[in-house]
Amino acid sequence: MTHLVPLAKEVDENKVTPGVLGFIVFAVMALAVWGLMKSMSRQLGKVDFEETPDPEAEAKAETASETASAKPGAGQS
Repeated sequence: MTHLVPLAKEVDENKVTPGVLGFIVFAVMALAVWGLMKSMSRQLGKVDFEETPDPEAEAKAETASETASAKPGAGQS
């Protein structure tokens, strides 16, 4: 390994590029992200976003609306 150190000194530090290996790593990561996004989209398509109504909340809302309408003078000017 020590015999490769002198070769590294000859490389111009301003012209070093990632090369083919950098491109391959980037392409693999991009494909992985694309696959994950596609899978996430498929999984979110299966989710039902409609909430079932809460029976207790409906009963409280009906009771509140009945008491508000039963008060004398409510809504009159």
